[in-house]
This record gives sequence, C-alpha cells and structure tokens, in this order.
Amino acid sequence: MTVLADKTLNIGSVKLKSIVALSPLAGITDFVLRSLIRSHSKNCLLVTEMISSEALVQNQNSVIVKTETYESPISFQIEGHKPELMAKAAKILENKATIIDINMGCPINKIVKGQDGCSLMKNPDLARDIVIAVKEAVNIPVTCKFRLGWSQECKNFIEFAQQMQEAGADAVTVHARTRSQLYSGFADWKELSLLRGEIDIPYFANGDIVCPKSAANCLEISKADGISVGRAAMGDPSLLFRIEKYLSEGILLPEPDLNEKLSALKKHLDAEIALRGEPTGIKFFRKFYPCYIKNIRGGAEYRHKLVTELNYNKIIQILQGILNNEQK
Repeated sequence: MTVLADKTLNIGSVKLKSIVALSPLAGITDFVLRSLIRSHSKNCLLVTEMISSEALVQNQNSVIVKTETYESPISFQIEGHKPELMAKAAKILENKATIIDINMGCPINKIVKGQDGCSLMKNPDLARDIVIAVKEAVNIPVTCKFRLGWSQECKNFIEFAQQMQEAGADAVTVHARTRSQLYSGFADWKELSLLRGEIDIPYFANGDIVCPKSAANCLEISKADGISVGRAAMGDPSLLFRIEKYLSEGILLPEPDLNEKLSALKKHLDAEIALRGEPTGIKFFRKFYPCYIKNIRGGAEYRHKLVTELNYNKIIQILQGILNNEQK
C-alpha cells in the first residue's frame, strides 16, 4: 500500500486536513452519529443526512439541521429539483456549513419520482441550473454527489461531472453503482478511474468501503482524490479514524471488540434518547442494532429482541446478555 502521509485536499476555498469523508445517509448520519465519529476523527469531513430543500424552507428549526461548532468541517447535503428553493435552502444553512452538497444520486423511488436525487442525471441541464443557483446564493464551496448513471446502458458520470464542474461545482462524489443497481452488486471502482484527467476538480469515490484496507484499495483503483464512507460506519463510529490512520501512517488499528461495540452502542442509544426523547429515540435506533451486533452467536434472536423492545432497562439487560453469552 502507498502511504498518503499528511494528505490534504482543497475543496474550493476550504482546505481539508483529511481525504476521508462521511457519506450522507438519510435517517442515519444525524447529529448523534456525526458527533460519535468526530470524537474519534478530528479532521474527516462530516456530511449530514439528506435534507429536503422544500421542508427546510418551511421549517428551519428541524432537528435534522442540528449541529455544533466542533463538527466542522461539515458538509450539509440538500435535495430537491427547484433551483430557487435549493438556493434558499443553501442560504439558510450557510452559517452552519463548511460546504453545501447537492444530492444527485439518491436512487429510492419516492425521491426519483419527484425529479430529485438520481433523476437529475437524466436532466443535466436542470442539474446545472441548480448548481449555478446554489453557487450564486452562498459564499462557501458547493459539491455534488451522484452515481455512474441511471442504468448500465446509460452511464454518463464523466459528462455529468464535467457539466457540474462547468456550472461551478468545487468537487464531486461518485457512488460507483448505477441507479438501477440501488445498493446491490459491487461498486465498480475501476470505472471511476476514467474520471482521472477528465475533470479538474477533486472527486471522492464511494461504495463498498468497509475497512481501512478496502479504502486503500479503492483509492488505488479509482484514482480518486478522496473516499466517502457510508453504511459501514453505522455500527462503527471509529471506522473513519482507523481508515485515516492506515492511509496516512500505514498503521492498521484493530477493529473494536464486542465490549467496545456494545459500549459504543449504548452511548449512541443514550444520545439518541437525549436528542429525541425516550420512546422516539429507542424506535429511531432500531436500524442500528444489526450493525453493532453482526457476526455474534445467536445474532438473529438478539436482533429480534432488541428491535421489538421499548423498555430501556430491558434493552440494557439484553446487551449484557449478549456480552455474557460471547464470553462463555
């Protein structure tokens, strides 16, 4: 592996001290998870969950935009297809954000049916207008995230990246799958390498980065300037820091053991409850249990118990039971 010592990255006027970014995940990369990741990594680029421009303009005090100064550098990702609303949303977030990111890659039906997300890859003129409008509205860097294309037969990520650069984007992130793949199959890092030399702005590679070694492999194969880590961070807030350590110093830190994972799970759960209230926080957290306790004995039974339990004390008892069972 080539060690990338003291690697920095310029995104417009912002100089990042890390080439590792968190990938925006709707309902996942909220204030709590970002704060946990920041407690390990001081320099990675945090990215919020996807924020609807229309919803934000109507309710500027939503919990989804909660942030603290220690999160910086942080990119706020906005979603929509109306240039004027996207510009208004960006302006609302400007004082909180280091960077504004525009979602052009979300593949889910309810988003693309509304002309948002990855559907913008089929309408590059509209995507270009959105970038221009957002750039004119704010004085911080603007980036875009998209996919290889709409389908295997319609891969237009190179031309699309060039058009976004021409519109004023300061960097792009490309998920190495098409919209038709959703999250199935494998991310095609080799395909991303075709961007090298085709655009002058930095590009981040995204998809199937699950550990420090896969991060290094992705960088080598994709020729990207940085990497964006998504679902693998859901049950491992220390992952981005371990990736940074490996890329910068060649040091492969051990994965958290079960005791550390369960300790992180409890800290995460407690913080969600503090943010949202106990019933809502417990329900919100259900999606995280499988990530924290995967690959343990009796995992399916424990997951079922956890996702159906609403009593906090009983949840703690289940977690202690997991630890006791693994230590036998």
